[in-house]
Amino acid sequence: MEITSEQVKLLRDKTGAGMMDCKKALAESNGDMDKAIDYLRKKGAATAEKRADRATNQGVIESYIHAGGRIGTMVEVNCETDFVAKTDDFKAFARELAMQIAAMNPLYVSREDVSKDMIEHELEIYRTQAKNEKKPDQVVNRIAEGKLEKYYQEFCLTEQIYIKDSGKTIKDLILDLMAKTGEKITIRRFKRFHLGENS
Repeated sequence: MEITSEQVKLLRDKTGAGMMDCKKALAESNGDMDKAIDYLRKKGAATAEKRADRATNQGVIESYIHAGGRIGTMVEVNCETDFVAKTDDFKAFARELAMQIAAMNPLYVSREDVSKDMIEHELEIYRTQAKNEKKPDQVVNRIAEGKLEKYYQEFCLTEQIYIKDSGKTIKDLILDLMAKTGEKITIRRFKRFHLGENS
């Protein structure tokens, strides 16, 4: 199937990927735009893993104030070079994260930040709930593990559903930006303030 330059341009506009990558993605997916986008995202994820050991010492600290000054957030987002840190895409991503934190109140950056003690504490609660609901013993652990996954999705920033697109998680946004910039992107830390609450 012949891939037209218009298709390549459209895919490039949608994903920010390079021309040759877009052409290859369309060829691999027989011109299907959605499949081509998935192809590029998977490629971005694969490339992201290759970048896992790269240092991210550049970036921005972004802040956001919401609800008439009642909620405020600060987030540090890192990349590899000052050049990428100054791009509109990177700054916009940091801004979206600050808004996400204000809206969704995560407790951790990722599941790796949840302590073993906290995980065991949550699992114990979920097991007890399942037993109290008279669930069979053989499924109690499976139910607890399932609820733990939901806990991660609720309280870990990278696993949360993006507030502006329910089809994406914050991790998806990071992978998309990594594919676009060609750099490793990390969220180092964040803080959320709510007027009158103890931190």
